[in-house]
Amino acid sequence: MENGLTISKKNMVALVRDNPLGDLIKPLSHEILLFDSYVAGTAYVKDETVFDDLKVGDKLILQREPENRFDENAILVLDEKKRKLGYVPERDNIVFTRLMDAGKYLTAKVKRNEPKGSFRQVNISIYLVDF
Repeated sequence: MENGLTISKKNMVALVRDNPLGDLIKPLSHEILLFDSYVAGTAYVKDETVFDDLKVGDKLILQREPENRFDENAILVLDEKKRKLGYVPERDNIVFTRLMDAGKYLTAKVKRNEPKGSFRQVNISIYLVDF
């Protein structure tokens, strides 16, 4: 069926978020705080200047990375310009992975951002965006 409509569950959030329809739905959405955590792997970020732009309250993008060779439940943490900051810690990511794989939209906000020796301490709050 060449003209059939097919919608992949993984792309449901993108259909709303990256579409003009998303602007209409935004006022109807609200964020539910799920968990406070931190960004793991900040010492391995190649361009450390990305952390200089981060401010408390900034929104962050959470993106699944199932092809990660170290953790099949990996969730990338990106800034609004889609620059890599690190990952949701492996010890915290299983529930968030299941939610995201089920089509739920998760986001995060910066709670703290400060240098700590050889790495950057970035604390975050993780939210479920409910429509």
